[in-house]
Amino acid sequence: MNPCRVSTPNKFRSLLKVTSLGALTFSAICLYKGNEKFYESIFMPMVRLIPPETAHQLAVLGIKLDLVRPTYQDPDTLRTRLLGMTVSNPVGIAAGFDKHGEAVDGLQRIGFGFVEIGSVTPKPQPGNPRPRVFRLNEDKAIVNRYGFNSEGHDVVYERLKKMREESQNRVILGINLGRNKHSPDAYNDYIQGIKKFSCLADYLVINISSPNTPGLRAMQNKTTLQVLLSEVLKARSTLPPEDQRPILVKFAPDLDDEDVQEIVTVVTKKEFAIDGVIVSNTTIDRPPSLKSINAGQLGGLSGAPLSQRTTRLIAKVYKWTDGKIPIIGVGGIFTGQDAYEKILAGASAVQLYTAFIFHGPPVVMRVKQELDQILRENGYKSVEEAVGKNYEKFL
Repeated sequence: MNPCRVSTPNKFRSLLKVTSLGALTFSAICLYKGNEKFYESIFMPMVRLIPPETAHQLAVLGIKLDLVRPTYQDPDTLRTRLLGMTVSNPVGIAAGFDKHGEAVDGLQRIGFGFVEIGSVTPKPQPGNPRPRVFRLNEDKAIVNRYGFNSEGHDVVYERLKKMREESQNRVILGINLGRNKHSPDAYNDYIQGIKKFSCLADYLVINISSPNTPGLRAMQNKTTLQVLLSEVLKARSTLPPEDQRPILVKFAPDLDDEDVQEIVTVVTKKEFAIDGVIVSNTTIDRPPSLKSINAGQLGGLSGAPLSQRTTRLIAKVYKWTDGKIPIIGVGGIFTGQDAYEKILAGASAVQLYTAFIFHGPPVVMRVKQELDQILRENGYKSVEEAVGKNYEKFL
């Protein structure tokens, strides 16, 4: 038997193994370091072949396992103050990505200046039936109707407590609080959240604007909001001084000007004075410009279609509050320019969600690099110098 005929297949198999191993190693390095070209051309197109909720779960798992760690040092230009705290940069991750507080440390390591988890409800609940997340690829948008799927206060509390005890770095952590779908006492749901998480959070968010829990948005009504904030602030005042955390309200972009002004009137009164607002949640509106077949799905729309709308709303809230209440701006931030416009409109900090889903971890570094460059080009030495400096432009 000719020995060459026997060894040739083995050589091919060996070559295939070496090539495959090399490709896997290269891919792993690109993933770990957050190589944007690799993510955009190879990894994220593959991710979009996976059902959206499964991809979401895998993304949380990957960050939890520390599979991604870009190398980027935040410049001094991006260091800023938020709710009395210093953050290395003003770009946070919005609630809705890490719903159960599983990947807090990992999210900080990939570059977010602060991390907001949730929404967390007092009792565990499954949320709405699947499918409940839909990509609108042509529109750079997402529709979700998760419906506050949550593992509940106790599970999330124990997870975050362990994280705080074991973590070497102090993550600036926001906890977004929701109510149970069938709760007989919505006010008490939020009070429980304040009392449960104040010792672990750096700030707490009263989420009364998700479109996926029946009756929730009705709590943005002036009278109801006054009662809610009164009860929440009273609950905070009963805690030890060292556990009394800033409280923010997150409201919807679907309110008309009169409704928003009513909210502003409430949150600026001494007896209801909270520490900040988040502008804004997802929208139930569907702009006629949407092209995706999923545009008609029920739920909250997030992403690029909200960008100008939320920037304008930030400017209005900044004007109506005389710039005295910190604003976290959310909605359609894909670039450093998007973040810069929200800061000029009055946001002290911003949050990503949909851009992170579409582009993966590299988008965090890119937004920060672009924002740093834009600030410098416009003569700003810090983020704080730019906050609200051109809000009139967006009204």
